[in-house]
Formats: sequence, C-alpha cells, structure tokens
Amino acid sequence: MTGTAAPATADLIARLAADPAASFALIVREGGDAVEVLEGEVVDVELLADIPLTGPDGTPREVLALVPFRQVRERGFEAHDDDAPLRCLTVDAHSAIPLDAAVAALPAEHIPLASAGFDLDDAEYAAIVRRVISEEIGRGEGANFVIRRDYVAGVDADPRVAALTWFRALLEHERGAYWTFAIITPGHVAVGASPEAHVSARDGVVTMNPISGTFRHPAGGATVETLTEFLSSTKETEELFMVVDEELKMMSAVCSDGGRITGPHLKEMSRLTHTEYVLRGRSRLDPREILRETMFAPTVTGSPMQNACAVIRRHEASPRGYYSGVAALFTPNAEGGHDLDAPILIRTAYLEDGRLRVPVGATLVRHSDPYGEVSETHGKAAGVLGAIGAIPRAITIVPDDDEPAPARRLADDPDIATLLASRNARLAPFWMQEQEPGARQAPFTGRRAVVVDAEDRFTTMLAHQLRHLGLDVEIVHWSEADPARLDAAELVVSGPGPGDPRDDESPRVARMREVVVRRLEQHRPLLAVCLSHQILADRIGVGLGTLASPHQGLQLDVDLFGERASIGFYNTFTARVTPGVTRLTPSETRCGAVGEVEVAADPSSGDVYALRGAGFASVQGHLESILSRDGMRTLERLVAHALA
Repeated sequence: MTGTAAPATADLIARLAADPAASFALIVREGGDAVEVLEGEVVDVELLADIPLTGPDGTPREVLALVPFRQVRERGFEAHDDDAPLRCLTVDAHSAIPLDAAVAALPAEHIPLASAGFDLDDAEYAAIVRRVISEEIGRGEGANFVIRRDYVAGVDADPRVAALTWFRALLEHERGAYWTFAIITPGHVAVGASPEAHVSARDGVVTMNPISGTFRHPAGGATVETLTEFLSSTKETEELFMVVDEELKMMSAVCSDGGRITGPHLKEMSRLTHTEYVLRGRSRLDPREILRETMFAPTVTGSPMQNACAVIRRHEASPRGYYSGVAALFTPNAEGGHDLDAPILIRTAYLEDGRLRVPVGATLVRHSDPYGEVSETHGKAAGVLGAIGAIPRAITIVPDDDEPAPARRLADDPDIATLLASRNARLAPFWMQEQEPGARQAPFTGRRAVVVDAEDRFTTMLAHQLRHLGLDVEIVHWSEADPARLDAAELVVSGPGPGDPRDDESPRVARMREVVVRRLEQHRPLLAVCLSHQILADRIGVGLGTLASPHQGLQLDVDLFGERASIGFYNTFTARVTPGVTRLTPSETRCGAVGEVEVAADPSSGDVYALRGAGFASVQGHLESILSRDGMRTLERLVAHALA
C-alpha cells in the first residue's frame, strides 16, 4: 500500500498516538478500503447484560466491548479468574479514513523484542498434550480440547507507538483477516488480525463462522499439491466437523430455525490457511444474550463446551486474559436495536506493562501427535509475529517481468474446490437445508417431550430435531429434573454428557441414573442418548467397557434393527454384549420388568449401538450430529418405537 497521508489523517493519528489518556480503536473489516476510527470513554462492567447500549438520555449508542475468557463464568462454567475487565469503549466519534492514507501516516519504526520465547518449552507442552489425550479424552471427558501456550517478550517502547506500528505492519503484510485491529485503552493494548467471526447478528440473522484445521504454508508459499495433502488429512477434517457440531449447539439455542450450514470454504492468510463453514439462523434475542449463549468458540476451547472449560482450568496454569474471548461491536440499527459483530480474539498480540504476549493454542483430539501440536503452536505464533514484523516474514518469490500473472487463489482451483465439496457427502442433509417450522410433515404433532441436559448442549440440536418432528419440547438441566416435572411429559429424552457412566461419585451421573430408572419402572416412553444409553444398558444388565480408541467425532455405518444408518459417535465408554447377540430375554436382564430387549450391536466386538424394548429406546450415537447422515430418519424410528 502506498500513498501520501492526507493532513487530516496524519493529524488524527498523531493526536491519538500522543494523548496518553485517549481510548480508541482502529478497525479494518474484511474487504474494507478504510480504517474505522472509534473514539470514546471506557467503562468496565461486570456482566454482558450491563454493557451500556444506551446513553444517559436513553438513546442507543455504539459500544465496542472487549470480553475476556473469564466471562464464561456467566454461563456457570469454570475459568481461572485474572480480573481481566469486561471493557467497554462507549463510542463518541466513529470516523473512517482511507486505507492507503492511514498506512502512510502510521509509524513504521522497528520495535525490538527482548528475552523472547514461549512460557512453556516444547517438551512441557508436549507432555500436557499427552495428559489431555489420556486423562481427558481417554476417559470420556470430551471430544477435543484447546490448550494454549504464550509467546512472551519484553518491549521497551511506548505502547501506543508499538501498537500503531504493529497495526501498520498487519495492514501491509496480512491478508484474509476478518478484522484487523488495534484497541488501545488504559493499561491494555491489543493488536491483531483475527481470521474468524465468532458471531454476528444483523437484521435478525445470526451468523457463526467455525474455522478449524491449520495449514502452515511451506517455504515459497502454498501450492495445490501441498494444500491437497492437508485437505486429505482425516484429523484436520474431523476437527472441523467437531467444531461445526459444537457451534450448531449454540445456534440451536439462540435461533428459532436451528441454523443451516454452508461451505466448506478456505480462509487464506499470509502464512496460514484454514478451513471453515458458515452457519446462519434467525433470532429475536437481545444481541447481548446472543453473545452470552455463544461464549465462546469451540475452535479455541473444545467440546463439549462446559467440560472444555473445566479441562482448560485443570491443564492451563495461568488465566487466559482476553485470548479466546471476543471483541464485540454493538452498532445501533434502524429498528432501534443493535447489530452485533464479534470476531474471536485470536492471532492477537497483547502489550501490558512492557511485556508482549501472543497466546496460541492447538486443538487436541484422540489421534493428536504431541509434537505435531507443538509445531502448530509455533506456526500460529509465527503467523502473528511475522505479520507484525517481530520476526522475519515469509519469503515472497517475485516473478520475472515476462512470467505469467500470479496464480489465482487456491480456493478457485477446481480440484481444490471439488475436494472441499466432497466433504459434505458425509454430512447430514438436515443441517444443510432450511429449517423453518412446517418444512415437512410432522409425525408427532401435539405430543410433549422433556429433554434432560447432562451438560452437553447437543441437547439443543436434539430438541430442534424433535420440534421438527412435531413435538412440543422443553430442555431441563439435570439439576432441575425433578420427578413431577418429568412425569408430566409424554416422552422423556435422557440426554448425552461427558464422563464415566459408572462414576458413583458424580451427582450428575447419579441424577441421570434416577431419570432413566424411574421411566423404566413406570413403563413410560423413554429415549436415552449416549451417556444415558450407557446408564440404561447398565441398569438392564448389559456390561460396560472402555473403547480401545475413543470414538470422538467418528462416523460409522451401522445396522440399527435391520436398517443401515450412517451415524456420528462421540464416546469413550460402550455397552457390550457377546458378539452375535441380538436379543435379551427377561431372564437375561438384571431388570426383568423391562421385558424382552432388542440389541443392535457390532457383530465382531459386541459394542452396542442401540437398544429397544417396550416403551423405551436408546442409542449410543448422536443422531443430532452433522456426522449422522441418517440421523433424522433414525430419530423418528426410535421416537415412534418409544411412543408406540
């Protein structure tokens, strides 16, 4: 970018840089040709609901909020508390200056770093990866978890000059970012190029943008061949599917139509390329409530979300600050409310008290290679540090004058486009279609169901599917699932959750066991899913075991009572019968009152996929997952059986 700064632009940037009391933000949004300048006063608040969207006179006003990770405690989730403030810049002036003029006016001096390096060395981080895989994923605590480490260094420079210098470098050298920004408030400086919009809400449409899979460009740049190898990786593909599932849980909680997925797409940046989907749905909620229900992105936390926060607290020794939080811009709209635009705070450098901090994390799954995840954190840190000029940037090969024009984006290559599109053949069509009520004939219209949530918000997706089948559905947290409330429901769906179904010390597991047993003893309609399926199996005398390799985000083609179905599984534990057994007589069950039980199991291992008997059905897989291509058909079959 070139150009001579207009006097007004130079004066504005000089004024902001010189005033130690000024609070402001500089933002360039994806595809924008101007730098937005937001100036105002800072207000720190306790809760998202306290974000001051109206002024003293009651009129709507614009607010930019920095939301720290500790704010997940509003949802009842665990987090180290570092007192990072929920900081609100109440915007008094919002102007725009041409991009080239802004670049020319911004400082370009070199900002040296001292004593630079990761806070955890590679061996320490690799050891944490091994522990998370064995102690958390291997024990059924979840499908994937993001554990961070920080690149830290000393900075002996004026923080405002450093921030503006790094912001200029990002504008000149980074590409593909959703937001490129510098946010400067007393005691806190954040400069970054976030590739990912966590959530936005405009004109009643909520959009989320799950991104996962990180391709670090080789020396000389990415090619079709190297990108094809990356896109063919099972690990990278499954990581993306798992975060889409997790964000659909959030979408189903805030959108009346559940959310629809489009993609996958490539997010191409200067040193990294990611894969992504886009989710859209309709909502009438206050944007602060939308933000609260979607804290935070599974791409930087893990799934299921509540347990991921507990795992992060166990394995990260220090608080996250703003890493994996959001920068949320609330802008007044014509309807008298506010639109929301909230990118994730990743690919961001923080400067406080003379110390630079660049937090980065890797997504750990069942087949993660510890040193592969170490390498991923190096790549992500280098992406930020190279873009701001703190380390040497990637070498750019300049073609000769008589060579052809530079190649188009890799996403435009037909082979790459075909490879990306082929991923959708594995996914449930239900979540790629419009989900407005009445879109299909509902077989269970007028019947009432209660879904008991065992701390896995897959229940929001499951409830949406049940509503699509015509049921009137209420979701009840396990701690509030009192007998009278459940007895009033025609169908109880005892939901999935993390953990060991044999854990007698867990109040959650004990309560889910009570829910299952009560419905069985009453001979009243019950559908048990995943954890609850295991509890049901244990109750009727089917043994439980641990899988040799956890099925976290695994798609299997299975026989469910004479019909083949492609189903997604997220389980570490399994019910298991003698291979070949398809039926249990009352004398063979621990609970003879349930009568005869049909068994759908793997013919070789005996791992049980589903059970059904008089008035009940259960399933190990997640019929609501995008990995369950036949999920809706199977759900309808099992509900019909339970209600028969």
